[in-house]
Amino acid sequence: MSFQVDVGQASQRGLREHNEDFTAALAAPAHEPARGLIAAIADGVSAGGQGRAAAQTAVISLVQDFHAVPGTWETTVALDRLIAAHNAWLADHNRRRSDDASGLTTLTALVLHGQTWTAAHVGDTRAWLLRDGELQQLTHDHALDHPDLGSRLTRAIGLEDTVRVDFHQGALQVGDMLLLSSDGVHRTLKPAQIARLLQREVPVHSLAEALVQAALDAGSPDNASAVLLRVQGLAEQGLDDALLAGRQLPAAPRLKVGDALDGMTITALVADTGVHRLYQAREDASRDLVAIKTLHESRAGDAEERAMLAHEAWLGQQVGGRDARGFVRVRPQRAPSAFYVVFDWHSGQTLEQRLTPGQAVAADEVVAAGIAVARALGRLHRQRVIHRDVKPANLHRGDDGQWRLLDLGAAISGREPAALRALRAGTPSYMNPEQWEEAGSCEGAAQADAMSDLYALGVTLYQWLTGRLPYGEIEPYQTQRFRRDPVAPSRIRPDLPIWLDHVLLKAVARDRRQRFETAEELLLALERGASRPLTAPPATPLVHRDPAALWKIALAVSLGFNLLLVVWLLFLPR
Repeated sequence: MSFQVDVGQASQRGLREHNEDFTAALAAPAHEPARGLIAAIADGVSAGGQGRAAAQTAVISLVQDFHAVPGTWETTVALDRLIAAHNAWLADHNRRRSDDASGLTTLTALVLHGQTWTAAHVGDTRAWLLRDGELQQLTHDHALDHPDLGSRLTRAIGLEDTVRVDFHQGALQVGDMLLLSSDGVHRTLKPAQIARLLQREVPVHSLAEALVQAALDAGSPDNASAVLLRVQGLAEQGLDDALLAGRQLPAAPRLKVGDALDGMTITALVADTGVHRLYQAREDASRDLVAIKTLHESRAGDAEERAMLAHEAWLGQQVGGRDARGFVRVRPQRAPSAFYVVFDWHSGQTLEQRLTPGQAVAADEVVAAGIAVARALGRLHRQRVIHRDVKPANLHRGDDGQWRLLDLGAAISGREPAALRALRAGTPSYMNPEQWEEAGSCEGAAQADAMSDLYALGVTLYQWLTGRLPYGEIEPYQTQRFRRDPVAPSRIRPDLPIWLDHVLLKAVARDRRQRFETAEELLLALERGASRPLTAPPATPLVHRDPAALWKIALAVSLGFNLLLVVWLLFLPR
């Protein structure tokens, strides 16, 4: 079901001479539906008649600008920056006025997108959630109630140069009703009365009007305003949803065979890395086998590990949502009791398990696998995602004959957590030379990119065909790792075609400029094969393979010359 929210708004001045409340709601543009919907309510504070202007400008600036911020900004970051900017402008405007008039306002906003709600709050307007007949107040008033002076705000937009905004987040469900109300409503009607009114089966705009009218009929002395949001459908899980689940859900317990977890029964422990555990399980309803990935209990409280697993879950849904060919599909979970990720289960073996020392594999089989994986990498790169850990252990051939790329845990998407972006991920022997380049320190190393994935795939295919790595086993502490060019595969296995030599040597070339730039280029070379072979890549100059070699040669020549000179001076007749 697609994201669908019904919106209703109502505002009346009541017994006041002017209505200083203001409300608005705005959905994202049609071409960016993932940005969801924002609604806001503000209650201006009377100070020389500027309360209405303060409320109106606060709401309009927030609602109109929210969908224009960069898509990489997290929701609370976007709200905080927009509200802070308007607060600074309003405070400066108040300070510059020559008269005593000033404009202050409360502000409460709700953002609904994906499967998450986010509330931003300043003042004594309120946000509420009605679910299954129970009304929950989501915000807390920033006000002091005084018997003589009434309610005095402790926070307001425009009061000071900086403002502290409260943020609250939670999961959305179909059927939820969210309410924004001014104090003219909630100071007059009790929560039980509000809950009863909201449960009436009428359009939301009629509910909003009925709620405001009920407050005025009950004797509200203030302006009365309400914004109602009824959730009719949810979008696919977004990154914010996954990160929220990672923060709020408890860690999955250590499971054993036969244990139950949210309608699934554990059938085997597949792997335990000390960071993650991978289980095989069977869904009780469908009887399908699935894989469950959880955090190890030693890492379950680590916020960064939780964020990285949440990013992997979100990325898996984006990559394998509609067309999972080449990847393992992530199964969305409704109301999970713990933090974990569920994948489709595919029987079969990884390439690492299939590699048998001394056993030659047919070139056609390797080429077919290379084509399938290059296609998957192409799809990944078109979505601006870099895998960063292509290797035999992460290539899987299912019993259905399909090759799949496993483990997006180290992948970067542009929206990954900072800790994951800073992590130097990958397996040393499959990392391209640029990532080992040092300019005085390891900070000079290049970051992984799409060409890094293609290089790793080239190393993997080379190893599969020849039984050895093109540059040998590489350890992180090694220096001068690439002092020789790889041996042509056909010199190790004479049965291999020359055209395949050229493809693999180009894929793992020491010089980045000689390698394939895109997955489509590598795919085309593998598909064309001998019909349109590539030219052999040139040998890498010694100065590129070993920049210090010229100095070493010069030193050797100098030492030799000086030795001859000493011999001539000491032993030869003059």
